[in-house]
Amino acid sequence: MENSLRQPVVLLQVWFSVMIGFIMIPAMFGLSLGVTSVYIQILVKILEWATLRIERGHRERSTLPVPAPLPFGLIQREGGSMEQEMGELRRYRTQSISRGEFALSDSFYFYIKGLESIVDDQVTQRFSSEELVSWNLLTRTNHNFHYISLRLTIIWGLGVIIRYCVLFPLRITLAIIGLTWLVIGTTLVGFLPNNRLKNWLSELVHLMCYRICARGLSATIQYHNKENKPQKGGICVANHTSPIDIVILANDGCYAMVGQSHGGLMGVIQRSMVRSCPHVWFERSEMRDRNAVTSRLRAHVAAKTNLPILIFPEGTCINNTSVMMFKKGSFEIGGTIYPVAIKYDPRFGDAFWNSAKYNMVNYLLRMMTSWAIVVNVWYLPPMTRREGEDAAQFANRVKSAIAHQGGLLDMAWDGSLKRAKVKEEFKEQQQKMYSSMVMGKKGRNSQEHLFCIHHSCVVNRV
Repeated sequence: MENSLRQPVVLLQVWFSVMIGFIMIPAMFGLSLGVTSVYIQILVKILEWATLRIERGHRERSTLPVPAPLPFGLIQREGGSMEQEMGELRRYRTQSISRGEFALSDSFYFYIKGLESIVDDQVTQRFSSEELVSWNLLTRTNHNFHYISLRLTIIWGLGVIIRYCVLFPLRITLAIIGLTWLVIGTTLVGFLPNNRLKNWLSELVHLMCYRICARGLSATIQYHNKENKPQKGGICVANHTSPIDIVILANDGCYAMVGQSHGGLMGVIQRSMVRSCPHVWFERSEMRDRNAVTSRLRAHVAAKTNLPILIFPEGTCINNTSVMMFKKGSFEIGGTIYPVAIKYDPRFGDAFWNSAKYNMVNYLLRMMTSWAIVVNVWYLPPMTRREGEDAAQFANRVKSAIAHQGGLLDMAWDGSLKRAKVKEEFKEQQQKMYSSMVMGKKGRNSQEHLFCIHHSCVVNRV
């Protein structure tokens, strides 16, 4: 009996010794032994070989060329304005928009836009997994990845064993240790009086815990332009792909989190964190009161010794291809905005959280059984609101800068459209735009107003 129990005990001792000595201790001090980078390089070679095997097998089975994936959807949009595109339609009738007359051909513009939305909706496709250029031996998001050879099947089977029997137990153990230490450490620090020592210990505990959790995801993070890192008393805004965005950013610096108060395990973590650091948690009733939220955030920013607030203005997770509309509330607070662009490498795992398809537990299990999390983070120069610029314009300017730096599509659509219908004001905006384009901006009398209303009704029916 003793011999049979001795072997599992020895294995557990070796397991924890390796984990603590080669993973946890280096992670706590921000060090790396280079094992993860070697692991990533080996993965890249294997995935490249797998893709070549698939392409060769496809050529041998079919004489048809392999279609390349379409990076921007089924429809190639020119991106012109309403006036430009209607001008092209009117060109065949030798009639210009400047004449201020209605043309029946104008209706085709709205028909075209409607059909494009049905065939290739720009909003809905931002909430599905990103299409891969090469197969990552995990999922098939590209219709070309159907041919599998015997060698690929063997490699895939070995990958399943490695991911579920080696990496997953290691990662779940590191995650449990990191979260446990976060709760215990922040709770103990919370008993200290408010001074510099408490702030220093709080930041140290947060950094250590997030770094352990990042190692629990086999995260390889490349930070760029560190001279632009968010400073205390500022507001850090970033595009949002996954709940682990917080772990990715907090791995390189501490932030004050903003969010709704929860119960259960999440509530325990939130209450312990706020004891040592001034995080901003709101009750459900407060979240509906914009003035109360803005006031608390403004008070936090006013204290220049407080950690920078971390906010994701999109309000929902987007699939790592685009940046959607930023809510203007974050830009009404005042202070300095520190934009951050986050871009994941989809070859090693799909970091996007499709909350309509997976709950949080299922999502984290998918992350912990993926190959790795490889991500680039760019710190952009701080930005402030210009004179005469309103909050919405400022938000769009920051969003465009993040999209440009991260190589993401800059989209004007609101990400909340995935759960709600299109607002009436969006329809009215299109109607007003068309009416003002046809009627012109000057010389409107009562007859012109009636004419404008008539055309608004036509546009609404279309």
